[in-house]
Amino acid sequence: MTPRRTIAHALTVTGTALHAGVPVTMILSPGASGSGVVFRRTDLGVDIPARYDQVSETRLGTVIGQGSAKVGVVEHLMAAVAGLEIDDLLVSLDGPEPPILDGDALSYLDLLEGAGLAEQPQARTVVKVLKEVSVESGDATASLLPDDALSYTYELSFPVIGEQYYAFAFSRAGFRAEIAPARTFGFLSELEALNRMDLAKGASLLNTLALDDTGVINRDRQRFADEFVRHKILDAIGDMALAGAPLVARFEGRKSGHTTNNALLRKLFADPANYERTELV
Repeated sequence: MTPRRTIAHALTVTGTALHAGVPVTMILSPGASGSGVVFRRTDLGVDIPARYDQVSETRLGTVIGQGSAKVGVVEHLMAAVAGLEIDDLLVSLDGPEPPILDGDALSYLDLLEGAGLAEQPQARTVVKVLKEVSVESGDATASLLPDDALSYTYELSFPVIGEQYYAFAFSRAGFRAEIAPARTFGFLSELEALNRMDLAKGASLLNTLALDDTGVINRDRQRFADEFVRHKILDAIGDMALAGAPLVARFEGRKSGHTTNNALLRKLFADPANYERTELV
């Protein structure tokens, strides 16, 4: 039996919410065996399971919610959780989003590793994809295909950035080295409009790769030449972690994002013939 995992000790960190721009205190605590990842809005007294069927919005980040209680931009933290193969975790927040920290998943990865990992009494289960499942939206596509191990490929095309492609065969060491450090990015031309919509108020040149017509403005913060496509894989890993259990599949994305990622999971679980749940031995 491969046991489920959680963290060994609770830890607290305070930072700024990416979109709301307000200070948020986050407490990461060991989760009960079998509970999965749960986000708790301590200011509202509401618990929200980190699952695809709780996603209420996908504009510039994945938002989960119960009624009027919501938690936004969960994908970076969920990517770190998946990257460490953590199954059970309680994330307590006194605000609307986890703190953005460094705009990557590495910041969360370091926190979780610092808390230590602990085995749980129950067996780890996975969702094995049995049939190809695909979704399309305009020229964006996302697919899950049967495979014996988890992997991701992504093809990106943006103005200024151009075209980038990356293939990632999942491993914990590979995630830390290749994917987790990739920061979120955005275009300065969109910032003023986003601020008017109360979005991106916590974005800065320290946590976001900012682009104008000439390229990356804060190039000193850039970690990889192809950081943008790596971050899109980071987002996909975080979004696929909302399956409620690790996937055994090959993810392929082309110009896809949070909306197509969530639609992909909903389509996967809409037909029981698409998958099977098995315990890891």
